[in-house]
Amino acid sequence: MPLIEVTLVEGRSPQQLRALITSVTDAVETSVGAPRDSIRVIVREVPPTHWAAGDVTIEERRGP
Repeated sequence: MPLIEVTLVEGRSPQQLRALITSVTDAVETSVGAPRDSIRVIVREVPPTHWAAGDVTIEERRGP
């Protein structure tokens, strides 16, 4: 049972997240031959204030 976890910064629409889940499921099914009903996808959304690179959060990079 493949388990795929995707972490994104918050802000995508429910339709975009649904499309992502479908695309990831399709890719796993095609690439490793896993049965579709055995594929699990978890989408985690993180606030831009909780994600940083080089001690600068995404919120700070976006600016005012």
